[in-house]
Amino acid sequence: MEDNLAIEVMIKRNIKQGPQARKVVPLILQLRALATYQPGYISGRTLFNVGNPEECLVISEWQSLDDWYRWMKSKDRMEIQSKIEALTGEPTEHSIFAPMLAPKETTKPASS
Repeated sequence: MEDNLAIEVMIKRNIKQGPQARKVVPLILQLRALATYQPGYISGRTLFNVGNPEECLVISEWQSLDDWYRWMKSKDRMEIQSKIEALTGEPTEHSIFAPMLAPKETTKPASS
């Protein structure tokens, strides 16, 4: 993967409606607010699955994989993330996506 490509991170969580959601959603919003100040953060959105409202998907865009990893391993993020997982009782799923690029063409030198 090229180092200068922006990446998108898909973060999936299952959040039960009711008291759990009232505790978890503010933590997710706090993570988003903190992320906006991180080097390399571009944008983010938080969505729920229309067919399964307990499934939450956060999509965040970062200038590089290094920027994301730096934020993912930060003390502030890890503290909030551990609170979220304690409330949901399950690990958060992370998937990282990069733009699909056309394969580089190799050209053969013309023979004389």
